[in-house]
Amino acid sequence: MSVTLTQLNAFVLVARLGSVRAAASALGVSESAVSQAITALRQDLGDQLITRSQAGMTLTPGGTRLLGTASQIVMLGAEAHAAVRAAQGAPEQLRIVATSTFAEFVAGPLMEAFRRRFAGSVEVTTGVAASGEQAVLIGNRLADVAFGPGPADEREMPIVSEPIFKYRLVVVAAGNRLPRGPARQWRWLVDPSGTDPGSETARLLQRLEVPDGNIGVFQSQTAAWAAAADGAGVAPAIEHLVSHQLRRGELSFVDMPGLPVEECWHVTLLEREWRGVAASALRRFLNTPEAMQLMRSPAAGVPPSRFKPPVYVTIWS
Repeated sequence: MSVTLTQLNAFVLVARLGSVRAAASALGVSESAVSQAITALRQDLGDQLITRSQAGMTLTPGGTRLLGTASQIVMLGAEAHAAVRAAQGAPEQLRIVATSTFAEFVAGPLMEAFRRRFAGSVEVTTGVAASGEQAVLIGNRLADVAFGPGPADEREMPIVSEPIFKYRLVVVAAGNRLPRGPARQWRWLVDPSGTDPGSETARLLQRLEVPDGNIGVFQSQTAAWAAAADGAGVAPAIEHLVSHQLRRGELSFVDMPGLPVEECWHVTLLEREWRGVAASALRRFLNTPEAMQLMRSPAAGVPPSRFKPPVYVTIWS
């Protein structure tokens, strides 16, 4: 047998995320690479491990028993890599993932402020991840800290998710072009979070029963707001992040039943005994007045191009 960390990591991610495509995205590799790793693992262990049906992917009894052990091995592999880096004097890695809106506006200023405060040497990378992927990325050591709505199901992984900042979700439109008719018939302009089923934007659209044909997805929240200001439709927005456009009169609130909606950003990390020094320091920093002020009023939006999902080769190499 020649079972490798590559194979086990691919298996764990496919099992946790539910698809080869999602696992490949998390690893930053091709779908064929993940499929090849799963095929090799099946051959080595003599079990299908995962079967596909109309209902989705299902673990075989052997796959179910393997998942817990494989997760532990993957975590130990990450621990080994971190230990060697530390012995070589390399800076500690701090890998951040966040939902697209948080990444666009808050992650950049927040990490810059943290770097100024943190006494040690740290190498920070930031990427965008859907809310449903964040717990898996943290639990499998592909990321150290995640920002988003918080996982709905921690799936018995050694992670914790804690609320850090409350905000209000509103809907905005051009001041002189407020929409008429039922909300489901309006043209809705969203950033990539609108395609994330766990996001506050997607939940709002689902509650309003907005069909896909009435939704336009933009590269960034800023672009969606600009289109709304031009009269192209309405856009969900986090109230304190869109305040400048509201003050300038470019956008106005759309009065709707049930709005504004109270929401909350969460931070998700490994449990205290598993997390690194930098991740623990960042968690403490999030409780400071400086961090709270940055989440309330970021200095500037960060271009989405700076938040391409990073390729983590810790396990794959």
